[in-house]
Amino acid sequence: MVGDSDVARKIRSMRAAGATYAQIRAELRVGATTISRALGVYGLGRSRPRVSDDVRSRAIALRRDGHSVPEIAAELGIARSTAWLVTKEVAWEPTPERQERAKRAARARWDRYNQRQAVERKRVVDGMVAEIGNISERELLLVGAALYWAEGEKAKPWRQTEQLGFINSDPEVILLHLKWLRLLGVRTERLVFRVHIHESADVAEAEKYWSDVVGVPVERFSRATLKKHNPRTVRRNTGESYRGCLVVRVRRSAGEYRAMAGIWRGICATLSGGTVNSGRGSS
Repeated sequence: MVGDSDVARKIRSMRAAGATYAQIRAELRVGATTISRALGVYGLGRSRPRVSDDVRSRAIALRRDGHSVPEIAAELGIARSTAWLVTKEVAWEPTPERQERAKRAARARWDRYNQRQAVERKRVVDGMVAEIGNISERELLLVGAALYWAEGEKAKPWRQTEQLGFINSDPEVILLHLKWLRLLGVRTERLVFRVHIHESADVAEAEKYWSDVVGVPVERFSRATLKKHNPRTVRRNTGESYRGCLVVRVRRSAGEYRAMAGIWRGICATLSGGTVNSGRGSS
């Protein structure tokens, strides 16, 4: 057993002579647990660290000055556990310099985490882009109908207006919607464009932006719809990048609306029937 071995006797002898845990570990090549077990037999364990009054006073002073337990242990050549036991009753407040270093370290860790996430995000996104490749007209027909059902205007039991009306702030979503409309046979002449934007934004700049996106002159846009300012609302969509939303309507579009609804119902029927095709071939 540890308590009866030669190593234990050497540990107790060195400890009684004032050696620290770190010094004992270095001299005898044993772990802290072994030291504690050997000393605990005679009540000389860590619960009552054997340090001189001078070391104790210096440790307490360092702690009051804002030093950490590892720093105190390194400064005085004692074990961290001893430094903690000696100073645990001291009220400790980190210095402003230490707080700033801790903030910088935390920011550095967060930056490294974000960098790793960015690399992983790009890997996954690029992989899925390669997986999708080109899409067929049928796939566009299905995707466009599902997107419209999620984002577009729909007839209600109390308002059976069958007209395609779509609004979104994402240029790529708008372009996909326009390609879907062309697939349905909708010509550009039937389209009505209008910007929906907060009244405090630069309306003219937003209209020019959306005009460039859809390739239609600003003169063809209907008058913008301005959203009234609510001072109780904390808005995050502000600044130069804020372009509002673009509304795309199709004149005399009852037929296309019914086609959209039919495609969506067809998708739902396929899903409920459990006949989803993976699209990756079969053996």
